[in-house]
Amino acid sequence: MRLLEIEKQISAPDAWNQPENLTPILQTKSSLENVKTRFSRLEEARADVEDWLGLAEEDQAQEALEHLSQSIERLRLLLERAEMEMLLSGEEDSLPAILDIHPGAGGTEAQDWAAMLLRMYLRWADKHGCACEYLNFQTGDEAGIKSVTLRVTGANTYGLLKGENGIHRLIRISPFDASGRRHTSFASVDVLPDAGQNISIRIDEGDLRIDVFRAGGSGGQHVNKTESAVRITHLPSGIVVQCQNEKSQHSNKDAAMSVLRARLYERELRKLEAEKKNRYQDKEAINFGSQIRTYTLQPYRLVKDHRTGTDETDVDAVLDGNLDKLIRDMLLHSHADTKQ
Repeated sequence: MRLLEIEKQISAPDAWNQPENLTPILQTKSSLENVKTRFSRLEEARADVEDWLGLAEEDQAQEALEHLSQSIERLRLLLERAEMEMLLSGEEDSLPAILDIHPGAGGTEAQDWAAMLLRMYLRWADKHGCACEYLNFQTGDEAGIKSVTLRVTGANTYGLLKGENGIHRLIRISPFDASGRRHTSFASVDVLPDAGQNISIRIDEGDLRIDVFRAGGSGGQHVNKTESAVRITHLPSGIVVQCQNEKSQHSNKDAAMSVLRARLYERELRKLEAEKKNRYQDKEAINFGSQIRTYTLQPYRLVKDHRTGTDETDVDAVLDGNLDKLIRDMLLHSHADTKQ
């Protein structure tokens, strides 16, 4: 059994002399333990259904029927989660995610929409037991945000969130328009796999321009009086990343380099994906920059994913982080594409 082999390997006397070499082994161990736990819960739920089914057949009392219904619902939810995890077969799906949100044109309207998306993903992460770390945060001029970068850590976070890549559109009566007119706002979401120091991307120091500056603050005692924020420009690709949320320049540089590695790694993945999609010219392209989803608040209420055709009428629930159906349908859609 692979888990037993790993236990022996990490229990060896010299195994922890170079802990960095154990990172992929520990990740495999965690993944296998998750699979084992998942199937144990499924087996337990199946046994509960069979037990209550037997009792309900003997005595159709309301209590037995209610317990049977609850057991069936629990098994259904566990099967859906197991299905989603089985769809996450990509090499990088188990990695943490780096999530970028940027408002489109439209000033305060778009910046407020970007803040709504940030709240949506934070609530999703909280519901799934994921940890979120701010790498960069810039507040809007009047409301909302100009940009935000998060590192989201948890089980299969990149695999679950990768389908959020693209342009998100909001249609609503603007709270910032005294005339009460309907506005359309756009914001881009970019999701990158974060392999940390393990990304095999070579970055030459000579290809980098590193600028330091004072991080923005809210005034008073919160103003950063030292140049601790770091902006890194990768000259060959033109990729620009920055981090200002740590107190020290060194920590901000490390965080910015982590984002840069992830962006360069993700760019290589996209090249491979583009080559693969060239074989399917008749299929709809799903690239960063495409409009993937519309959230309509007026004149009716609907969230529509334009790739899968999924409709959600409970817009408030979606904006409160209930994204599982949208994510599941996207995973099934992507899986079906790869099979054709």
